[in-house]
Amino acid sequence: MRADTVKMVYHEDFLKLTQNPGHPECPERLSGIMACLEEGEMRPGIITPEPAERRDVETVHSAGYLELLKNFGKGRLDADTAVWPYTYDMAMLAAGGGIAAARNMLDHREPTFALVRPPGHHATESQGMGFCYINNVAVAANWLRKKVDRVAIVDIDVHHGNGTNDTFLDRSDVLYISTHQWGIYPGTGPAAQTGTGQGEGFTVNIPMGAHCGDATFEAARESIIIPVLEQFKPDALLISLGVDAHYMDPLSSLTLSSKGYLDLMKRMADLADEICENRWAVFLEGGYNVHALTDVVVNTMAMADGRQPETQFNEIDDAELIGQRRIAEALEIHSRYWKL
Repeated sequence: MRADTVKMVYHEDFLKLTQNPGHPECPERLSGIMACLEEGEMRPGIITPEPAERRDVETVHSAGYLELLKNFGKGRLDADTAVWPYTYDMAMLAAGGGIAAARNMLDHREPTFALVRPPGHHATESQGMGFCYINNVAVAANWLRKKVDRVAIVDIDVHHGNGTNDTFLDRSDVLYISTHQWGIYPGTGPAAQTGTGQGEGFTVNIPMGAHCGDATFEAARESIIIPVLEQFKPDALLISLGVDAHYMDPLSSLTLSSKGYLDLMKRMADLADEICENRWAVFLEGGYNVHALTDVVVNTMAMADGRQPETQFNEIDDAELIGQRRIAEALEIHSRYWKL
């Protein structure tokens, strides 16, 4: 992997509330990262985004849903997803941030981090849910497809990215890979769901059980994720990064350490350098322990900049492959489509 100057997409409007005060999806998720970058004297180049254009967002979401969100006022889309009068504008800015990250990655072949809020991977064509309103990574992937032939999305959030999954379920030009905890919100993403029609085989779900951590993620990485990416040969790699699979996160039961996250991110960054000319970008999704989130994101940026990461939260609860059965099941299913 080359050492490059890291770029970061960021806007102060991303610090607005998206849920109610005290909610885990809070502005401190970003302000903590920014403070840590400043304290460590790491100053990535900042790209200030513009709101996404409706025509780009409508490649993922229906016009009717966008009008509903725009005119909703104050209330709730569902029990987990509040709306404020500025939510539509904030979500469009986050989607624009995703496109800005994709454009910079494509034009300059350097790692780019979309540090955006609100997150997006639960948002479906016609429904905002799970703290998400517009699917930032899906919008960016469709924007990229106008420029390149193949895009891969790897989703490392503890929750299955049902919106991203469904957007590309019947397509072979966008590969979707997800690691997630099985049986929790939103209850989707079985390994047996592998795509439909022309997209069969290009949806790669790797569900895990509670307490799975470093050893299980390593097995998923080496036996499924990396081999599939090597065979798909994407022109660009997008990573939906949720740090809620971390053992410190309050909303999940996976046990991935900060070092485990960094091992996974470095492996994918090295692969992106080898197969898609260093075109990779990171999209912030979940992660609700601010300290763990900051530890992983800042050290991933340091790694991408050629520095030596110094992660703090490195306890390993899964050293003996707790999720062996889950990985074996996923391996058997996805081996029908890929040489694994």
